[in-house]
Amino acid sequence: MHGSTPPPPLPTDKLRFAMPPMHDSVEDERRYRRERLAGALRIFGRYGFEDGVSGHITARDPEFSDCFWVNPFGMPFKHVTVDDLVLANQDGQVIEGAHHVNQAAFTVHAQVHAARPDVVAVAHCHSVHGRALAALGELLDPITQESCAFHEDHALYDAYTGVTVDAEEGRRIAAVLGSRKALVLRNHGLLTVGDSVDAAAWWFLSMERCAQVQLTARAAGRPVLVDHKAAVATREQLGGDLVAWINYQPLWQDISRSEPDLLGRTGPAGPASAPPDDHAG
Repeated sequence: MHGSTPPPPLPTDKLRFAMPPMHDSVEDERRYRRERLAGALRIFGRYGFEDGVSGHITARDPEFSDCFWVNPFGMPFKHVTVDDLVLANQDGQVIEGAHHVNQAAFTVHAQVHAARPDVVAVAHCHSVHGRALAALGELLDPITQESCAFHEDHALYDAYTGVTVDAEEGRRIAAVLGSRKALVLRNHGLLTVGDSVDAAAWWFLSMERCAQVQLTARAAGRPVLVDHKAAVATREQLGGDLVAWINYQPLWQDISRSEPDLLGRTGPAGPASAPPDDHAG
């Protein structure tokens, strides 16, 4: 005896799927980037990525392409709101906001942004496992699906000269990064970039986890490498900024719903928007 016939499947065009939004005005795009930047900083705070006053995420302004929004110097990541963010020019001079910026960190970010006009956001923090990998002066090995996303798409900056305050040092770092999405800064930590705040933040989160897995696996035994062909194929599937943006959305939904105060009260585009629903871009 057969059971009842199930309802027909819904047409795929009736199902919601989050994609990066398109904005009609510079003001709306600016507001969007600032909201995402404040959210990413809070997420990094949750993960314990800040160490004292170290650690920054920058987001290029959509109108003034050589100016960048950044977290205020000395403010805990977990407390940052949209209204706290600082806009600085390529020389690190504040042109909007009420706080200083960390000049050493900003020097590197500004040079990376200058060398990579395709990059909207740059993330660098002194995370524990990233620093451990950097202390070894090693790259990520293709030992998991996630680390394959970085296969031949990250590099080692094989030098350490102390706290970077020299623009020339920033240019050297940007040159080693090239067209890639990530760097291991020897004896320092990780740096990632993306065509959105979401992508840059996701790559940093993923890279930090990959470093943790690699160090853990090596401590337990001898990790088995994914062969080159399979690693490249996996990177082509999972290593793009759109995939990073999609992977990041559950984190954005969580932080914007659980901590809506991050959106602040006012901004260039008026009152902060409400947190999006699960499927909104």
